[in-house]
Amino acid sequence: MAGGPTHNSVKPGKQYPGNLTTYVTVTCIVAAMGGLIFGYDIGISGGVTSMDSFLKKFFPSVYRKTNLEKSTNQYCQYNSQTLTMFTSSLYLAALLSSLVASMVTRKFGRKYSMLFGGFLFLVGAILNGFAQAVWYLILGRILLGLGIGFANQAVPLYLSEMAPYKYRGSLNVCFQLSITIGILIANVLNYFFAKIEGGWGWRLSLGGAVVPALIISIGSLILPDTPNSMIERGEIDEAKKKLKRVRGVEDVDEEFADLVAASEASKQVENPWTNLLQRKYRPHLVMAFLIPFFQQFTGINVIMFYAPVLFQSIGFKDDASLMSAVITGFVNVIATIVSIYGVDRWGRRALLLEGGIQIMLCQIAVAASIGAKFGLSGEPGELPKWYAIVVVIFICIYVSGFAWSWGPLGWLVPSEIFPLEIRSAAQKTKGIPIEEMGNVWETHWYWSRFVNGEDDDVHNGVKSVV
Repeated sequence: MAGGPTHNSVKPGKQYPGNLTTYVTVTCIVAAMGGLIFGYDIGISGGVTSMDSFLKKFFPSVYRKTNLEKSTNQYCQYNSQTLTMFTSSLYLAALLSSLVASMVTRKFGRKYSMLFGGFLFLVGAILNGFAQAVWYLILGRILLGLGIGFANQAVPLYLSEMAPYKYRGSLNVCFQLSITIGILIANVLNYFFAKIEGGWGWRLSLGGAVVPALIISIGSLILPDTPNSMIERGEIDEAKKKLKRVRGVEDVDEEFADLVAASEASKQVENPWTNLLQRKYRPHLVMAFLIPFFQQFTGINVIMFYAPVLFQSIGFKDDASLMSAVITGFVNVIATIVSIYGVDRWGRRALLLEGGIQIMLCQIAVAASIGAKFGLSGEPGELPKWYAIVVVIFICIYVSGFAWSWGPLGWLVPSEIFPLEIRSAAQKTKGIPIEEMGNVWETHWYWSRFVNGEDDDVHNGVKSVV
């Protein structure tokens, strides 16, 4: 595909005054905690599916394959339509809810989308913790997915609007850091809860999702609205006061005027979903679709979700497989911190390219290692300890590459590139104010042919506000 916009392709634009205030920092950290619910679910679900007591109660066919049958074939031991429904129902629900979430976010503000998402996740966590049958689990997973859809749509947008443009990348990556912390906490809890006698530790693992749900719910109640959202809802005077506090300076007239003008232009748009298909928004739409697509296509959810199961298959025992998942979770967190440091220094494009190459090479190495031992039969025989360690090392390198590139940037870039009139429906850039993002596309060597010369009344003086 044609390359995305880069900082070097943009003519010098406006530089709005503003500081990284304590108020903004604390606000963005609290908002970024919304990623905990997604991360906790990824980490906890893979762990409980490796617990025998959980499988025996809800997925007995899988339990028989992994524990009672004599077959040494490691392939397809977790092949169960019911287990697949348990896993995938969350993601399908999240997809559907994100469509509704965009309308709620636009009409009522970003913080109320986070609040509603936290409430749905809370109810789903309670259902899962007290589940007595599979349908309890699946219903709970659907509610968890609905909550994640709302939170994942609102939080990156909230962070992009609150952060000063010079620090927008670093503060937005805090959302991905929150996801990785959620994964790590879930892995640690799985390790200890699996040791509880009586086999009921999985209830604590699933029910523990109540904690991140309460964090995002309570946090959303104390968070301020973004100036962009207040302007959209007609609260002009309050929005200017809020912008002054957010930026930490009194001189916000130029930025505020651009925000108001962009909002007025957006009100002329009757259907932002239809407008997404217009030619002038084609580069935005292509990038906003392909970047998250390839973020998921890296296979990270398979690695993080099924890490304990994978490590069991390559020779680790129950405790060792859970501990290996803890190790990869720790690597995930550290590498995300690297991204916070580098995203506004090295740029989005450089990180995406380097991370993509690193991910690809590690995937080849892991596939070759597993293929050489397991072959087509799925019967590796006696696996040496060094072999399992080598696979874990390659997986850790893979996770680190994802965590400082496609992981955080898959959330950051789509939240930056859209103009206000289609932004909530649609949900490069280093050092560029979001109000100047239109310049990125208009000066790009390929995408300029789609956006130049169209609707100059919207772009002149107000460049697309993200």
